[in-house]
Amino acid sequence: MVLTRDFKETIRARVKRDPGFRKALLREGIENFLSGDVETGKFILRDFINATVGFTKLSDVTHRSAKSLMRMLGPHGNPQARNLFEIVAYLQQAEGVRFQVRSARVALRTKRRSPQGTKRNRLRSNSRSSNNFPIRSKR
Repeated sequence: MVLTRDFKETIRARVKRDPGFRKALLREGIENFLSGDVETGKFILRDFINATVGFTKLSDVTHRSAKSLMRMLGPHGNPQARNLFEIVAYLQQAEGVRFQVRSARVALRTKRRSPQGTKRNRLRSNSRSSNNFPIRSKR
């Protein structure tokens, strides 16, 4: 029979021994929130808090009950931005890190042109065939 460790215990052990992993886990949780994946962000932050400061210490700092904080970051929780930012600010302070949000250009999707071309080109070709007057484009 193969012995396995609980996933949360594995995360907790790695967080305790590896500061780089701890920082990356916190960053990943925040990035998930920023990208719109709130469920994953809550899950990661909850694991991070359990493995580091704990909900009891966090409740002392935020002046909210530990149970309320756990519910907030639970599967059905819906944290308000104010509460979430307060939690993230404390976790950054406790870890001695400060994350910054920077803008980045995202490639915009362009429309695919139909085989007949753009509407303007179709209008040109139709008007040329119906009369002999060329359409001039303004450039």
